[in-house]
Amino acid sequence: MPINVDEALAAELDPIEFSWSSSDIQLYHLGLGAGADPMDQRELRYLTDGTPQVLPTFGNVAASFHDTEPPTVRFPGIDIELSKVLHASEGVTVPAPIPPSGTASSVQRFTEIWDKGKAAVIVSETTVTAPDGTVLWTTKRSIFARGEGGFGGERGPSTNLTPPDRAPDLEVALPTLPQQALLYRLCGDRNPLHSDPKFAADAGFPKPILHGLCTYGIGCKALVDNLLDGDVTQVRSYGARFAGVVYPGETLQANVWKDDGRFVAVLIAPERGDEVVLSGVELVPA
Repeated sequence: MPINVDEALAAELDPIEFSWSSSDIQLYHLGLGAGADPMDQRELRYLTDGTPQVLPTFGNVAASFHDTEPPTVRFPGIDIELSKVLHASEGVTVPAPIPPSGTASSVQRFTEIWDKGKAAVIVSETTVTAPDGTVLWTTKRSIFARGEGGFGGERGPSTNLTPPDRAPDLEVALPTLPQQALLYRLCGDRNPLHSDPKFAADAGFPKPILHGLCTYGIGCKALVDNLLDGDVTQVRSYGARFAGVVYPGETLQANVWKDDGRFVAVLIAPERGDEVVLSGVELVPA
C-alpha cells in the first residue's frame, strides 16, 4: 500500500505502557558482551543485582524488550512488509541516567518522510515518560523502505556525519561471540534473520547476522568504557547510522576521534577488508 504522507505525519499513536527490571538490564548488557572479564569491577557495574548502571541504548529497546513476535511496520498511513525495511539510523538522548527498573509510557510520532525515488525514508521520534510525567529519554529512528518511494515528495537532506580527516585518536578491538545473536534476540527482537540459517540463506546471507541494535549498543559501550571510564552518567546522547552487517563471532574495531567536545567513531570489520558496519557514531558527554 502506498505511503499516505499526510496521514502518517498527522497520526496520533496510542501510548505504549511498559515496565522493566534490573534482570532485563543485566540481560541486555550480557547481550552486548558485558562481563567478558568477570573480575573487572567496571564490567560488573553493568551486571549488579538490583541497581546495575544502565547504558542509554537500553532506551532504544526498552518498550519492546519483552516482545516474542517479529515486529510489524503498520501504522496510520504506513503499511510495509518487514522484508522491505532496512534500519537506517538510531539515536537516544537521556536527560538523566535511565533507572535500573521502572514503569513508563512511550509515545511515537512520525516527523519526516522523504522520497528517495526507489525507496522512502521514514523518521520517527519517541518520548518516554515516567508516571509523574517526567521525561526519562527520547529516541529518534529512521528506516529505509525499499520500493516505497516515487510518491512525489521531497528527497530530504543528507545527514552523514564525517569523522575528522586524520588518524583516529583511539582504536578499540571489539570481539563478538558466535552465539551473540542468539543471546541478543532475547532482548525483544525475534526476527529469524538473526537465528535461522535457512531464513538467512534465503535472504542472501551465508549465515544469520547480528542485530543492528546489538552492534549499535556495542559501539556505545565501547565509547563509555574507553573514554568515560565506564560511567554511563556522563552520557547525554548517542546515535549512529547502520552501514553494513556483522556476523556473530567477528572481531570488530572502533575507530574513535575526539572532536569539538564530543566523540565520533566508525565501527569496521577488519576481517572483511575494513568494511564499515556502523557509521556516523556520535556520543555527546553530559
